[in-house]
Amino acid sequence: MPIVIAAAVPHPPLVVPGVGHGREREIPSTVDAYREVARRIAELGPDTVVISSPHTAMYLDYLHIAPGPGARGTFAQFGDAADGSGVTYDEELVAELCRLAREEGLPAGTAGERERELDWGVLVPLHFIQDAYAELRADHREPTPYRVVRMGISGLSPLQHYRLGQLVARAAERLGRRVAYVASGDLSHKLAKDGPYGFAPEGPVFDELACRALGSGAFLELLTADPSLCERAAECGLRSFQIMTGALDRTPVTAELLSYEGPFGVGYGVACFLPSGAAGSDPSRAFGEAYETWHAADMERRRAGEDAYVALARASLEHRVGTGRRLPVPDGLPPELLSRQAGAFVSLKKNGQLRGCIGTIAPTRASLAEEIVANAVSAGLHDPRFPPVTADELPELVYDVDVLGAPEPVRDPEELDPRRYGVIVSAPDGRRGLLLPDLDGVDTVEEQLRIAARKGGIALTEEGVALERFVVERHR
Repeated sequence: MPIVIAAAVPHPPLVVPGVGHGREREIPSTVDAYREVARRIAELGPDTVVISSPHTAMYLDYLHIAPGPGARGTFAQFGDAADGSGVTYDEELVAELCRLAREEGLPAGTAGERERELDWGVLVPLHFIQDAYAELRADHREPTPYRVVRMGISGLSPLQHYRLGQLVARAAERLGRRVAYVASGDLSHKLAKDGPYGFAPEGPVFDELACRALGSGAFLELLTADPSLCERAAECGLRSFQIMTGALDRTPVTAELLSYEGPFGVGYGVACFLPSGAAGSDPSRAFGEAYETWHAADMERRRAGEDAYVALARASLEHRVGTGRRLPVPDGLPPELLSRQAGAFVSLKKNGQLRGCIGTIAPTRASLAEEIVANAVSAGLHDPRFPPVTADELPELVYDVDVLGAPEPVRDPEELDPRRYGVIVSAPDGRRGLLLPDLDGVDTVEEQLRIAARKGGIALTEEGVALERFVVERHR
């Protein structure tokens, strides 16, 4: 059996005494559960510990696997340079994993390493695992030495993360490795108003979903979680957990949620999964296939529910990509699209990630329909932050159309509300930055103003900076 144990664990550096200076005692259930998971790993004596971390190299369209013979790291950035870990990488397993990824067409590999040092998403699990191995030695038992594979997450789909986990299990089986898979990741970072990241109502909802899925082993919930909910909850562990579920594809497991706490405004969950049957023996746990079926139905449902504004944006971009020509304004549109003039933004998302957004603050064309047609093409093909949308991507895109109301001046930031109003920051020389309202992850006026000002190349402290707010009519 290639995966002998799997675990989902958090990574708060303060659980390390040299960082926490006693605060680790405020999360006793987390510490105790972490020690238990580490003890189980050490007792099983895996050949390799595979750890996925949200804090290693992360790319929008590539899953990074750390290269080289090994790495070290400390908690120096958290004030504790004395504690840390050094590991030897399982280069043979990494090579096989990369070979399988190339063979399967999965964008994953060892290119693009940014930082060789181990990140805290890896160091915290290693802290407990190394302590557990030390306890074995103290009991006069010589533990089996292990090597490490360190992986990141990406902006790719849940299915792509799941597929990487499947390849981990396949590579381990081909090489005869016994692997412990450790999915490092916190839950929501927005559980308390007095926490470091504030409160969002989506925070507790996400944590309930994650704990339910981890505690029951019903992994499909981790793959189908609403991206907007996840973004607003400010979670960091979901995609790490998704890779882990792939490593357990079709494998019956005994799932156990050992602890959940959130005393610092951040959710910490510890869960353990022990295979209870042969790998690949349970077709009811083919969650990747179940996700594909769900996703196809979900995209069909979204298309069927699109109103005329969104359907026009989609038709415009698909026509331009497919034919190279601009879509003529079609017949049968609602009268207000033909008679009304207004600024409009078209936003594209893929896998819950922004894929393009272009718009106009004020009307520039004869009708709102023409505004949407032009801006949909610009969002897909001319947003300088992204490469042009390809034909293969079109079925995966989700569209929003925001029709802007007339801007009104704002004298005081207290008149703003990031959920209700968009904001325009203007400088006397004509520079302007705009941010739409009710965006995932933008919860405070300060954050909204900072982002809008940055988009316009404006410092909020500049003389003569003016603020305006506006409402939008959102279509999705």
